[in-house]
Amino acid sequence: MAKIKALLFERSELRYAAARATGLLSSDMATEVSPLRLALVDSPDLPAEFGWQRLRPRLSGICGSDLSTISCETSRYFEPLVSFPFVMGHEIVGDLEDGRRVVIDAVLGHAAHGFAPPHAGAAPADGNDYSHSIAGSLEPGIQTGNCVSTGGGWASELMVHDSQIHLVPESFSDEAAVMVEPCASGIHAALKAAGGADRRLESNEIGLAVVIGSGTIGLCALAAMRKAAPNSTIVAVAKYPAQRELAQELGADMIARPEELRRAVRRICGCSMLGDVLAGGADVTIDAVGSSRSLSDAIAVTRPRGRIVLSGMPGLVKVDLAPLWHREVELVGAYTYGTETLPDNSRRHTFHLAFELIEELQLERLVTASFKLEDYREAIRHAMCAGELGSTKVVFDLRKSKSG
Repeated sequence: MAKIKALLFERSELRYAAARATGLLSSDMATEVSPLRLALVDSPDLPAEFGWQRLRPRLSGICGSDLSTISCETSRYFEPLVSFPFVMGHEIVGDLEDGRRVVIDAVLGHAAHGFAPPHAGAAPADGNDYSHSIAGSLEPGIQTGNCVSTGGGWASELMVHDSQIHLVPESFSDEAAVMVEPCASGIHAALKAAGGADRRLESNEIGLAVVIGSGTIGLCALAAMRKAAPNSTIVAVAKYPAQRELAQELGADMIARPEELRRAVRRICGCSMLGDVLAGGADVTIDAVGSSRSLSDAIAVTRPRGRIVLSGMPGLVKVDLAPLWHREVELVGAYTYGTETLPDNSRRHTFHLAFELIEELQLERLVTASFKLEDYREAIRHAMCAGELGSTKVVFDLRKSKSG
């Protein structure tokens, strides 16, 4: 069986504990003790008669959930839903063996696991039961990049299912294409926010929206919110100068540092404070960070009977939920993307919307740093400090990596 070069994440309780401890102190130390390593592994092989094709990545992104996995800060809720050791990477543009350039829906849905889809035309993430994730023809895996059977994008090749494949327009650069998956996640969060709030305006539009976090997902959610609610006021939370500049370009009306958020929203709403929580606040808030602080901030600035969309992947958080309960604020998750129902009742996959938004706003400019697979430690350190380094999306460039 052919061998390929890949970044492999292994189960190791000792390294898990070490990475958690050092990750709190230093990105340099976290990359050294993480259960991630460069290895030669068997090339995955799944049967073509069941819809599987071999993909050779060109670019593969590093996202916030990847960094949380590497530093072992993710919830252990996911452990039964993945299989070890897995090859990481789910933001992928690459070439199929027939030469077609594609991006993939990262979710390993019913069809990939060998089950009938929940309905005709279902996207991989659609459906109300995730039992298929740990059953069927694959080892457990909720998506590409955490399933032993398929491999992942941080490798010279992997297997992808027909249900995951989306063709890339010829006009798209590889940098634009690798943005499709994270952009779709941001769009999905924005649509959940725009479509579900108990709106207070007679015009049935969102008056005030807050987006916490100005990494890739937060910026894409901001851009999508501006498109979905063009007449709203949007406050973006950004820590670093490059993030603030991009947030303004993508449609934020006001930009606040995390410590300024309550004051900024209060100034717009003209409401009073109830201790650390605003009496009124934003109609909707998207939390694209997923930390204890960001969720506490989201609860504090969202008005009674508003909506919070949790887009950043959380781990274990400690949050006072009393104001959420008392104010009857809706808290919903936004995991990946899928079939979206739009205001005109049409239904489209989020990737189709992402292609349009990327082209309209030239979001390929968010790809700011690339590294060879062999330089993964430097790449991970850069991604962990991206904001302060003026970077946004960091990718592995398999076009320039040495073959395995």
